[in-house]
Amino acid sequence: MTTITDYINNDLRAMDSQETILAAQDFFIDVSYSHFPVLENGIYIGSIVAEDLETFDTDKKISDYKYTLEQFFVRSAMNWLDVLEVFGKNHTDVVPVLDENNYYLGYYELADGMRFFNETPFIKEAGDIIIVKKAFLDYSMSQISQIIESNNGKLLGLFVSDSNNETIEITIKVSQGSMNDIIQTFRRYNYEIISDHNDDNYMNNLKERSDYLDKYLNI
Repeated sequence: MTTITDYINNDLRAMDSQETILAAQDFFIDVSYSHFPVLENGIYIGSIVAEDLETFDTDKKISDYKYTLEQFFVRSAMNWLDVLEVFGKNHTDVVPVLDENNYYLGYYELADGMRFFNETPFIKEAGDIIIVKKAFLDYSMSQISQIIESNNGKLLGLFVSDSNNETIEITIKVSQGSMNDIIQTFRRYNYEIISDHNDDNYMNNLKERSDYLDKYLNI
């Protein structure tokens, strides 16, 4: 079974703080990364930002601009969702990986993180996506699971896809079960269905009535 740590990359060695800015600029000419890890005496001290290099003195060393390095990293024991969160929060396509003793192990690439995500059952297995919305204080993950399973559905995964102080949207992936029964049960529990579904009898009936009314008024 593939784990996220199988994607730790060491194809390119980390930069050393004693390398020149010119050498760092040359490095980013050959790769399209937004950041890359920097080590000092073998210890990770931060990631250099490709865009920042354009304003630096080429004769100076990376260590002269240590204050500009960004300090994000992940631990080797972190799960893939936490790893993807670090990518997103830091707007980067490379994240350094450290062990529990802060020893530098290598780096993750965003493309590999997304590839790992695509291999999870949430993405890989066949199913239907439902997006529901409810008042922030009223929703319940356990209730959502119960609604799915009480209609003979299998829950492949769910996550909060949008929220504010008043409402929350939850994206759910379901296999098996009657999609119409699941949708109508959500409505009975006062969840609003955000996603469109061909087998939503309630919406289909509304559309048929609306079409009939339009036809009647145009006679």
